[in-house]
Amino acid sequence: MTTPPLRKAARVIALDDDHRVLLLHYDEGGSFWATPGGSLETGEDYDAAALRELHEELGVDEKDVALSGQLAERSQDHAVGGREVRQIERYFLAHLSPGDLDPARATQPDNIRAHRWWTLQELRSTRETVYPLGLSDLITDVLTAGVPEYPVVLH
Repeated sequence: MTTPPLRKAARVIALDDDHRVLLLHYDEGGSFWATPGGSLETGEDYDAAALRELHEELGVDEKDVALSGQLAERSQDHAVGGREVRQIERYFLAHLSPGDLDPARATQPDNIRAHRWWTLQELRSTRETVYPLGLSDLITDVLTAGVPEYPVVLH
């Protein structure tokens, strides 16, 4: 058995002033919600990729976003575009408001079906699939103790 090719990705845990988290809905490979983000381009670092992805997927002006540090990391084997990859994701915190989103300016909305701001209670009680697993606990910890000194490992 061979190891799938490595795919590095940057993802954003975007919180608004009411501590709601922004999630995107996809229906590829089953219906699920996930944080904004995607793969790094050649020569790009994780921070730059996170900001670029917010613009491409949601039309967010990159100049209006400040990333507050890496919160977590996750390694997952899954299919991307019909090809199996080992994706290494780094999750960054950003504070946004619903007004920062302008989907009409999105340049690569990919297969995004919808976006929605979720409360922590909604995250805890939903029966829908949300990635990464443990997102509500991670956000609760960040709101209580701040950005962790070392990134949390998610599964």
